[in-house]
Amino acid sequence: MSEVVIISPKANATLEEAGYIGRIPVRNLWLLMLYASDLFRQLDQASQVSVEENPDDIPDLIAEILSTQVEQRIKRNLSFGYQTREATLNRVRGRINLLKTERHRLLDKGKVFCRFDELTVDTPRNRFVRSALEEISSLVKRQPLAHRCRSIANNLRRMGVVGEKPGRAEVSVGRFGRHDAIDRKMVAAAHLAFNLALPTESVGTRYLSLPDREITWIRKLYEKGIAGFYDTTLSGQGWHVDAGKFIGWAIDQKSSGIDKIFPSMRTDIILSHEISGRRIIIDTKFNSIVTKGWYREETLRSGYLYQIYTYLRSQEGLGDPLSDKATGILLHPSIGSMFNESVTIQGHVIRFATIDLSARTILIRHQLLQILEAEHES
Repeated sequence: MSEVVIISPKANATLEEAGYIGRIPVRNLWLLMLYASDLFRQLDQASQVSVEENPDDIPDLIAEILSTQVEQRIKRNLSFGYQTREATLNRVRGRINLLKTERHRLLDKGKVFCRFDELTVDTPRNRFVRSALEEISSLVKRQPLAHRCRSIANNLRRMGVVGEKPGRAEVSVGRFGRHDAIDRKMVAAAHLAFNLALPTESVGTRYLSLPDREITWIRKLYEKGIAGFYDTTLSGQGWHVDAGKFIGWAIDQKSSGIDKIFPSMRTDIILSHEISGRRIIIDTKFNSIVTKGWYREETLRSGYLYQIYTYLRSQEGLGDPLSDKATGILLHPSIGSMFNESVTIQGHVIRFATIDLSARTILIRHQLLQILEAEHES
């Protein structure tokens, strides 16, 4: 287990102020947690941290995540719920209110007063999300993003989500079943939009949970955070983002018992853009990009190269033209030095790149996008 102390993300923070996970400098884990959505599961647990000093662009980050999640839900249709209504009807629906029916002599008019449940999109959860979009649109710096939030909120109103904002007790982050689990990230992002608290690990006046320091958890967080970033920033530009996708081997023949012991392949992140014909397989590694070599001071890790090479070559000739010329990227955090080098092997570009997790939020975002631009220019 590796321990790290994370310093408050002030605008003028330097590399020396960053905490360390092993040898890797990290300004704060909360940015990765934000994109990985792990932060949302921490909000109701207790540990004393400071949330008074937030980076200026945090509202923009949260608005970006919230709007992306809502747009994805709209494409798949919003979840419906039942709303109890009372009305005078020409036919029986639900339960008859005999008292009101008799009091108003409705039977003489061929009518009955009924109490019934009606399927509606105007649920507390959807109203809460719409209110979060309206709230955060006034806080973001980027006007196109503010317009995007307002536009989505207006779209929800046109779809029938017109009720008042519900109380937080009505919309819990944890109340999800199998049929509505798809709403979890959207609702969590809405809660965060109202909270607008990106914690630091210095002592403060509000209570949030500190992240687990177990190194396996950190590696998974790094992978999920990078995947979440690309999903948030690229999904509206025609990109399809797959995280943790299993890919198959091009097997011609196999013995009867091989399936029980043959290893599977799981990629960290796959980015696909049908219009431009681009596919990028990203493998995240939370360690140094180079190691000490036999005959040189530093060398790339050969095992990782074999791995990304296998991912690329195993998908050739399977009927998917994007895979035939796919690019591979090995993405590490930087330790002192930045790398962005590439090599082309049998028609596939393989890039070896690092990002500086001790940098400010806006610079980390720029680095992640620049890596893709460099790949396109190769």
